[in-house]
Amino acid sequence: MSRSRPRCPSPSADPIASCRERLSQGRAALEQHYLAGGHPAALLRGTARLVDRVLRHLWRSAGIDRRLALVAVGGYGRGELYPASDVDLLILLPAGAEEGPAPQLEAFIGMLWDIGLEIGHSVRTIEQCLEAAGRDITVQTALLEARFLCGARTLFERFQSAFAAQFDSLAFFRAKRLEQEERYAKYNDTPYALEPNCKEHPGGLRDLQIILWVGRAATGAIGWQALARQGLVSAIEARQLAGTENFLRRVRIGLHLIARRREDRLLFDHQGALAALLGCKATANRRAAEVLMQRYYRNAKRITQLNTLILLDLAARLERHPPAAAIPIDADFQIDQDLLDIRRDDLFERKPGALLTSFWLLSQRPELKGMTPRCLRALWHARHRIDAAFRHDPANCERFLALFKAQRGLTHQLRRMNQFDILGAYLPAFGRIVGRMQHDLFHVYTVDQHILQVVRNLRRLSLPEFAHEYPEHSSLMAGFPERWRLYLAALFHDIAKGRGGDHSKLGMRDARRFCRAHGLGKDDTALIVFLVEHHLTMSLFAQKRDLTDPETIRRFAAIVATEERLTALYLLTVCDIRGTGPKVWNPWKAKLLEDLYRLTRPLLTGERHTPTGVEERQAEARNRLRLRGLRPGIEDALWRELDTAYFLRHDGDEIAWHTQQLYHRLAPARPLVKARINPAGAGLQAMIYVQDQPELFARICGFFARLGFTIVDAKIHTTRHGYALDSFALLDPEHQMPYRDMLSFIEHELSDELTRLPPLAPPPRARLSRRARHMPLAPEVSIRSAEDGRHHLLSLVAADRTGLLYAIARVLARHGIAVHGAKIMTLGERVEDTFLISGAELGQTASLVQLEQELLDTLKI
Repeated sequence: MSRSRPRCPSPSADPIASCRERLSQGRAALEQHYLAGGHPAALLRGTARLVDRVLRHLWRSAGIDRRLALVAVGGYGRGELYPASDVDLLILLPAGAEEGPAPQLEAFIGMLWDIGLEIGHSVRTIEQCLEAAGRDITVQTALLEARFLCGARTLFERFQSAFAAQFDSLAFFRAKRLEQEERYAKYNDTPYALEPNCKEHPGGLRDLQIILWVGRAATGAIGWQALARQGLVSAIEARQLAGTENFLRRVRIGLHLIARRREDRLLFDHQGALAALLGCKATANRRAAEVLMQRYYRNAKRITQLNTLILLDLAARLERHPPAAAIPIDADFQIDQDLLDIRRDDLFERKPGALLTSFWLLSQRPELKGMTPRCLRALWHARHRIDAAFRHDPANCERFLALFKAQRGLTHQLRRMNQFDILGAYLPAFGRIVGRMQHDLFHVYTVDQHILQVVRNLRRLSLPEFAHEYPEHSSLMAGFPERWRLYLAALFHDIAKGRGGDHSKLGMRDARRFCRAHGLGKDDTALIVFLVEHHLTMSLFAQKRDLTDPETIRRFAAIVATEERLTALYLLTVCDIRGTGPKVWNPWKAKLLEDLYRLTRPLLTGERHTPTGVEERQAEARNRLRLRGLRPGIEDALWRELDTAYFLRHDGDEIAWHTQQLYHRLAPARPLVKARINPAGAGLQAMIYVQDQPELFARICGFFARLGFTIVDAKIHTTRHGYALDSFALLDPEHQMPYRDMLSFIEHELSDELTRLPPLAPPPRARLSRRARHMPLAPEVSIRSAEDGRHHLLSLVAADRTGLLYAIARVLARHGIAVHGAKIMTLGERVEDTFLISGAELGQTASLVQLEQELLDTLKI
């Protein structure tokens, strides 16, 4: 297939060159007109007409048998072609002509490829078309939009008649609805993907096309205004559908023009250029790409709303269930076919408070499976009735709170309220974060979806059927009083994102106003406000502070102040991190949070301290050694070489493990490396015991980087007799490594490398993910004196990449900097690491500035 284009074709050129030039010039003119302010529908129709003319010319030039017909199908059949879309064709054969025209047709299709068209084609008789349509809903859908181009028109008309006679509207509707459900499942049932496919994702063009297809199948109407005349959609809905379609057309056209090929995904690579093409401007707090994506998500949400409403209505029309008497609930509502229905169409206009009552009824009646199309449509159209007076009505405030206190259904009702814009209308602050993407390298949901995910995570902890997922957390939730306070705190914890300033402080004020307006008591308000203000505090302490330092625990205990606040903050923090993205939560973070909770709780309850001091940890380690059959006193010689800092940094289990491996070899001639499955279930632990040497930390980091491990914690210690005793916690970020199979390999290979001491290899070639490349994160480096006066604290923030920790370690090694400890925190594709370091250059201003600059340069690569 040739796609080359002659630079200056002459009028006398062969038909292939002539058509190629005609197509190229025509497309360029259409694109230029569109970019100058043209309408997307004009570009789509103009491209289709241009291809129509070229195809007709080539069909005649090829001398095709006049008994055949050339038919446009699919999107091209609708008379729409995107700049880089396939051209879908059906070559219709009369019965008995299957073999005769094959050479001519092969030559014709070859010409189409030669002129640069991407062709999808089939060659069938009418009978073969009907048979294929009966087997495959995709074929049936493509043929539904068949359009005659040239050849035997009577043959095409016979096909149309036969296709219409065989067509079953109800079967077609059911098949398309099932196809949509399968497509939704493929894309995790959400339009809020980081890089959504504007055609296939929920809320994309395909959802609009399904409405048009099933509407056409049911009524024969083509287009939004025609569907409105048939009563399938209202005039307002028709305008909204046309508006969302126009926006998505601009998005898809823009992607094709930017990529210069068929591309329907809003990749990070294209979001900036697409934002500029669509006229999205940056604001004080948001990049232009973020403005674009919020606009996209809100359009996608509108499409899913209308798609749900219209398909429900079509189902009721087509399926024609035998009428059954509705069961009254009260004067306003009734049950119709297990669905909540309104008794009068104007209920929500007459009684706006019934909007919230409808969701409350769904939460109270497990037999209800949802709302009738009539109820949903009335609810959606009445959402504008939620105004300031509505929000200040005590009855409405009480009903909204009742949703959070209900025994079931909170997550479903909040999601349903958000889908139909009720939640954002009742809480305007929530409405502002609907569809707001968080371009921070670790959130994978929009702010509203993240918030609802956190509420969902908390709710699952309270339900017995999910107790097996996180049993310890479920146990704490079971004993927590008035759990609705946690759900409200979750609703507000990120509600102020994107306003500028500290969203925790701003959200705290929103939460306090809400509590006051809804008449909550002083204690309940204090807890909710505290949780919103401090929802990041526990994560910060657990992942960035030294939990072996009793002062760290005391400072955290002083912030939370009570056991109730501690438990509430612990549960909210766990559910918040889990709701951030699938790559952010891991067993190591779970252990850090659990350790902080376990160490803080005794300070607030007055119970005997959980072991935190040297003597207690030693006692725990001795008990473990005795349980392993080791005689008393075997630990003494080793422990005399270890100082207080070692015992404070390691728990009793780690001390016992190290002792068991080292008590009989205090001064080995060769490096000793031991590895085990982490007892906390979080990857591997590796212990390195070797005579102290320069570049040791860098060498170890380089070894694990080559294996593909992520170092999540490093405890660096030097014994009194000059041996390094280092402990590393390791994870496989891709979850593909057989941990147990790696133990012997690590022990042998790392020991061998520490014996040979080869030169430090260059860091692996750095490759940032596409997301990190297009969400720039300015690296940060901070070096400050530690409180002990002997060490310094190095803090780094950067986009993560392969071998980053090794690259940092090499810079430190070049400057003679010793690493005594490391806190490694990875948040998706963002790292925030802290190192305890020492070295002569840290006391020299010029050297310190040079070190900081080299680290910054390393982080920027």
